[in-house]
Amino acid sequence: MKTFVVAILLAAALALTGCGSHNDPPGNINGTWTASLTDTGNNPVFGFSTSLAVNGDGSLVVTNFQFKSNSPCFVSGETETGSFILTGDFNGNVTGKFQFTVTSGNPSGNTLTLVGTVNGNTITGTWQLVGGTNCTGNGNFTITKM
Repeated sequence: MKTFVVAILLAAALALTGCGSHNDPPGNINGTWTASLTDTGNNPVFGFSTSLAVNGDGSLVVTNFQFKSNSPCFVSGETETGSFILTGDFNGNVTGKFQFTVTSGNPSGNTLTLVGTVNGNTITGTWQLVGGTNCTGNGNFTITKM
């Protein structure tokens, strides 16, 4: 009986060890993000900031989207959509796949698509712009959580 009680107490102590508090914020994609997009020559092309929150189905709620640079491809009325396919662990380390699309309102017909990988508070990957005259291109991006 003593062995059984000791085993139960040891199991309880080990379980509670994982419940202690710590100062590290949990990894999570909800929050404000800032993006830098470069062309294939590593020259800056676009920048934007936005607030993201992920729904239970992986779709994004996008608010406060704003380009940091002026572009004739995106003057006003953009629509943003996207998704995260997240994985993680009990230590708050978030990883997964990211997809984000910005569709122009005025002028119409331009679509910016980002596809990348989430690793903690950084998302990296490639982007492609398809649209009207002078509204095409591709390159790499980095998005960082603020």
